[in-house]
Amino acid sequence: MKVYTKTGDDGTTGRFLGGRVSKADLLVEASGDVDEAVAVLAVVRAGCADAALAGLVFERQRELFVVGADLATNPEHRDRLVPEVSLVTTGMVERLEELIDRLVAERPLRPVFIVPGADPTSAALDLARTVVRRAERHVVAAEQNAQPVSPLALRYLNRLSDLLFVLARHAADDLEPASHD
Repeated sequence: MKVYTKTGDDGTTGRFLGGRVSKADLLVEASGDVDEAVAVLAVVRAGCADAALAGLVFERQRELFVVGADLATNPEHRDRLVPEVSLVTTGMVERLEELIDRLVAERPLRPVFIVPGADPTSAALDLARTVVRRAERHVVAAEQNAQPVSPLALRYLNRLSDLLFVLARHAADDLEPASHD
C-alpha cells in the first residue's frame, strides 16, 4: 500500500463519506488543528509519569478522532455518522463537564492568571489547550461563513480546552507563578 495518493496534488482533500474541498477550507483547517491536538496530547502521554492522567489524555485523543470525523464529513451524508465513532454526542460533552467539575472540586483553581511551564507535562497540556482553541476558532469561522457545522463538535472543543487547562493545573501541582506580582 502506498502512503501517497497524488489526489491532493491539486490543492484539494477528500471529505469523509465523499467529495473534495480545498485544503484551505476552514473546516479542513479545523480538522488539521484537531490532528495537531492529538499529536500534542501524544507528547503529553509519552512524558507523563501519572498513569491516571495518561489514561485521561488517551481517552481525549480517541474522542478527538470522533471530532475530526464529524468536522470532515460531507454534509450530504451526516445521516450516516455513528454516535461516538464519527459523530460527537451530547454525552461526550457532558462527560467532559463532569470530569472538569470533579477535578476542580478536588483542586480548586487559583484566582489569578498563571505563567505555564512548571514541568513538561503541564506545559504540553497548555500547548494542547491552545491548539484546541485554534480548532474552535476555525470551526466558528466556518460557521460564520455559512458552512454546516456540528454545534456539538463546537461545544466539545470548547469544553476540551477547559479540561486541558484544568489538567495542566493539576499536573503543575500549584508550582506555577502568577502572571504578575
